[in-house]
Amino acid sequence: MVSEILKKQKEFFASGKTLDLSFRINALKALKKAIVAREGEILGALKKDLSKSNFEGYMTEVGMVYSEIGFMLGRLPFLTRPHRVKTPMSQFPSKSYTVASPYGVALIVSPWNYPFQLTILPLVDCIAAGNCAIVKPSANAPETARVIRELIGEIFPDRYVAAVSGGREENASLLDEKYDLFFFTGGKETGKLIALKAAAHLAPAVLELGGKSPCVVCADADIPLTAKRIAFGKFLNAGQTCVAPDYILADKRVRGALVEALKAEIVRMYGENPLINENYPKIVNRRQFDRILNLIDGKKTVFGGEYDETSLKITPTILDGADLSDAAMQEEIFGPVLPVIETDGYDSVKAAIEKNPDPLALYWFGKNRADARRAVREIRFGGGCINDTVIHLATHAMGFGGVGESGMGAYHGERGFYAFSHIKSIVDKSLKIDLPFRYQPCSAKKERTIRKFLK
Repeated sequence: MVSEILKKQKEFFASGKTLDLSFRINALKALKKAIVAREGEILGALKKDLSKSNFEGYMTEVGMVYSEIGFMLGRLPFLTRPHRVKTPMSQFPSKSYTVASPYGVALIVSPWNYPFQLTILPLVDCIAAGNCAIVKPSANAPETARVIRELIGEIFPDRYVAAVSGGREENASLLDEKYDLFFFTGGKETGKLIALKAAAHLAPAVLELGGKSPCVVCADADIPLTAKRIAFGKFLNAGQTCVAPDYILADKRVRGALVEALKAEIVRMYGENPLINENYPKIVNRRQFDRILNLIDGKKTVFGGEYDETSLKITPTILDGADLSDAAMQEEIFGPVLPVIETDGYDSVKAAIEKNPDPLALYWFGKNRADARRAVREIRFGGGCINDTVIHLATHAMGFGGVGESGMGAYHGERGFYAFSHIKSIVDKSLKIDLPFRYQPCSAKKERTIRKFLK
């Protein structure tokens, strides 16, 4: 089935219809219209799959897709036109420019934690760039996957955009096909597999993975505001966010005050008993639920630690006095468990972060701008914030992506358009003048001329 769809999409792409600017704009408008019509159903599906409130579902999923569509509709005429660049004197007389060209057929494989946004937002970028797409929503968010399949099926012919379903077995066969670009959001191990599949076809791959993203709290941090912003970023979607603060590195002078402030913020946001708060998200399935519980060290739990096996909810949990040997520090937590490790200065912070592979994000809280700039310059990570968490991924002017084991490539806004585009470099040479010095036979005079131009 997938091979048949892929064949039809390659034929449709070859027809050149997706190159037309008005075709892309109309496709994006149709997509937005369909999302608006099904918005209630989408939010309901997110509630069933992850127990997300309408507020959180709109803020972190549907609203972000609307924003991306709006950005592309406004910027596509600029992004798709040729862009003049400077021409060196050695190429005189000529003009040089770059032009964005779609790759062809892209495969988009999405995860379960933000099942709507992380499927449709890259699709928006893919359509804007002029590609066809095969989309694979996560089977672990079945209600949202169903809505996505129905939504895409009602507005796009499968020769242009198609959504396919299935679990791991279907994923394996899906990856055996030859796409022009692979786009994947998810775990590191699957990311390695997709990179291998892409390499076999010499196709580009954009991998949005994860890792243990540190949150550094310096001695001069504004503790009440720091705690509020950490609690927001960490317990959003019950910690099931690739850029969530994975653990805290707190200066020993403020660690105790920070822990107390975090406790107060959790109660303020989710109540005395988050397990009965209908707006507090659940863990996606039993396997993830059991895995997260195994990371909680009861001896170091100073807040939370409760859970409900029926609803698959785990309360926001703080592990105070954690260290790098703890179970929670051996893997990405991806849940509502927050270890707090005491540090003593910049060098101990940097050493602790470098114990793990390059993280997807880094968050730095403190008033000393020199220290923050030093961290940004010296520590390898995908992106991040100074004195806030997670919001860097919602800025159209910047790309979102990882480095090393946290991913490769970036998207969102202009970077999203370019992630799905090959940038052609063109020199348009004049026919009126033809400088002779580059042609054979060579001579000492020609060599002197070349040296002059290429010095």
